[in-house]
Amino acid sequence: MNTTSTKHSAEERKAQAEALHNSILEQVGQLAQSGQWRRFLDFARSFHQYSLNNLLLILAQNPDATMVAGYRQWQAKGRQVRKSESAIKIFGHSTKKTSNLEDESSPNEEQQISHYFPVLSVFDISQTDPIPGTTAIPENPAQQLAGEDDHGLFEPLTAYLRSDGWDVNREPLAHANGYTDPDRHTVVVRDNLSPEHTAKTLIHEAAHITLQHIDDVNDYRQHRGRMEVEAESVAYIVAGLHGLDTSAYSIGYITGWANEEIDLIRETAARVLGCAQTLGQVIAQWDAASGSG
Repeated sequence: MNTTSTKHSAEERKAQAEALHNSILEQVGQLAQSGQWRRFLDFARSFHQYSLNNLLLILAQNPDATMVAGYRQWQAKGRQVRKSESAIKIFGHSTKKTSNLEDESSPNEEQQISHYFPVLSVFDISQTDPIPGTTAIPENPAQQLAGEDDHGLFEPLTAYLRSDGWDVNREPLAHANGYTDPDRHTVVVRDNLSPEHTAKTLIHEAAHITLQHIDDVNDYRQHRGRMEVEAESVAYIVAGLHGLDTSAYSIGYITGWANEEIDLIRETAARVLGCAQTLGQVIAQWDAASGSG
């Protein structure tokens, strides 16, 4: 192999990675200035936060549910539940104060609080239509990738992680595309993602491992925003180097975790580019060994 051409290729890839990182800064800045992310975030936060038990009930009845609200709550948000739709049943919670006079001759009245858990009906956004003349729901800036080509990324990264002692599994997940479990030494990727989004998610989780984000769970929780920005930036760059443009998802994701602070993305540049180079080399070596490079 010609050493000069290899060095030149490595330099080109480094320059391309830096250009991709600069494009993150530009696109995040544009998204933040447009206010699209803030409008969507405000809308999403306006929904009631359900308990774990109710979330399980919702997903058991409608595994694809994303945003749920009551019939009149949807009307207040400018959407109408279709007549043919079946409600998702959950439990509400209310209290009632009652008086108890232990002794009729005693002037002291004790109040007791009774707890009730009535069954409530809610509907997912997919069961509603916009009411004419109302403001459209803000579009989620992080759109799932739908392509059927993983661009040769999933297999080499899976082999790399397994060689380092990690299991890589595909499992059904409700509200996450993937996660890394340091206790089980396992990376889990949602089983119904498209090949493109599967590849992007695996790069993201491999970046968490390579950057040692999950070595200290408490540290991750404390600095989660920075670590998610780093991992998704790596995913965007590594995927981009192999012809997969993940901006439809990655830019919105990074913007959300960066809280629209461009400085955070600049501060993580060295670590992001170093990790992208490491994972890029893993894929390049796999391609060379398999003859697909």
